[in-house]
Amino acid sequence: VFTDHIIAMSFPSSGKQSFYRNPIKEVARFLDTKHKDHYKVYNLCSEKGYDPKYFHYRVERIFIDDHNVPALEEMLKFTASVREWMSHDEKNIVAIHCKGGKGR
Repeated sequence: VFTDHIIAMSFPSSGKQSFYRNPIKEVARFLDTKHKDHYKVYNLCSEKGYDPKYFHYRVERIFIDDHNVPALEEMLKFTASVREWMSHDEKNIVAIHCKGGKGR
């Protein structure tokens, strides 16, 4: 956790990957329990996605390739979206992830 309003995590996964990454149902349960209706998930992983229904369709995807610098346009889009979401309510938080949770 960087601040009380930003969560960095690894990819919310299902199937075999959930053994070594965050199980998507557990991530959803945590966010719904701790931050009900006040979270938005940002998927920075260009390689794969998941069904946004787990997070009540509050998922935004920013396509950044692994081990690459994001395009300035993508970073501006991302920061504007985060700023807008956070300004709606002081309780709002963002959960940001790539694949491993630290690279992007």
